[in-house]
Amino acid sequence: MPSLNWKGKSLPTPKPDPLIRDAFLYPNGFGYPNAPATSRLILGDNLSVMSALLPEYEGKVNLIYADPPFFTNRKFSARIGRGEDSRKPEKWKLAEGYHDSWTDLDEYLQFLYERLALMVRLLAPNGTLYLHLDWHADAYARLILDELFGLDGVFINEIIWAYHGPSPIRTAFNRKHDTILAYAKNKDYTFNVDAVREPYNPNTIATFKSSPKAGFGKVPNLERGKVPEDWWYFPVVARLHGERTGYPTQKPEALLERIILASSNKDDIVADFFCGSGTTAVVAAKNGRKFITSDISIRAVHTARNRLAETQSVVSLEYTFMSVPARVESQKIKAHLSKDSVRLETSLEVDFWEVDPNWDGKIFKSAAQAQRHTRSGEILLDLKIKIGRKACIRLVTVQGKEFQLNV
Repeated sequence: MPSLNWKGKSLPTPKPDPLIRDAFLYPNGFGYPNAPATSRLILGDNLSVMSALLPEYEGKVNLIYADPPFFTNRKFSARIGRGEDSRKPEKWKLAEGYHDSWTDLDEYLQFLYERLALMVRLLAPNGTLYLHLDWHADAYARLILDELFGLDGVFINEIIWAYHGPSPIRTAFNRKHDTILAYAKNKDYTFNVDAVREPYNPNTIATFKSSPKAGFGKVPNLERGKVPEDWWYFPVVARLHGERTGYPTQKPEALLERIILASSNKDDIVADFFCGSGTTAVVAAKNGRKFITSDISIRAVHTARNRLAETQSVVSLEYTFMSVPARVESQKIKAHLSKDSVRLETSLEVDFWEVDPNWDGKIFKSAAQAQRHTRSGEILLDLKIKIGRKACIRLVTVQGKEFQLNV
């Protein structure tokens, strides 16, 4: 196979960073207190995370979706305000999102190469890897994947995700598509063709009804629908206000649903090691899949956890040894408890808070949660839950700071 070379190209021996279980998330009490966690949300550098997962998951992950930095050399901000006018960005309340900035192309390619190599190792024999990039680096990535999958690997598709939106470009056609490269280890990969069929265009249906010669004598099953082409149109999340979290470059649920339905089955393991806003995990949970997802950004993990609190998937929340979250106590937080409720009193700007009603001082079991409404910014400060002898409250502010209160 052809290969791409750059300064410093190498595949060093993976160095796992031990994973520490911090909490269990029981969304709205679902499965509390003894249901096993079927999925994992991990804070940490994905190189260390994937290395730590190898002993348990090598060759066992059925679907991997990767949405890494695109080599844009930009710094992305997260919108943390609520109820703001989308047409007035100068008034948005912002915080640090993530950096996609590099010393040079060599550094970026080495970053990508090391991580894609581990993904290939984690991928099951019948699994599929989807790599989501754009014009900045997709050509380089295809050569890297050709090398990593080798002669036995299968290049399945180059998918074009097209979308609309404003653009400052005045010297070329507006760049309004991303590229998603799909690869498998062999020809026996999972592809559920009937799960992703879509209706034929009304014009196509009318044509076949009006002329027996349409299609040169080949009449499709118009009721069953067609398999989508390798170009997809889904609106970007900026225009899907019901999904918007404020996290930069968030992908629409419809995009991930097509990928997950096509390339995995119920109870399969779906992984996303650049989880961002958590769309892959959320869609996997909604469609009966297990998931493993991680991110190096604490804000990304908070965003994903907030969304997962609205699913019915029991999640193990973990972090690497080098990414221990810093939680502190604060005099600005008070809790008023009764036998069947907790009321929070605080002057802090709360983004998310949760309660373990029977805190054992070890692993936090989140049995009740509340998060800010995406549009209004309102948050419920009174949760109905039966409290035991000792309870614990964890809180995350709009600014991303974490607090813990034992009561």
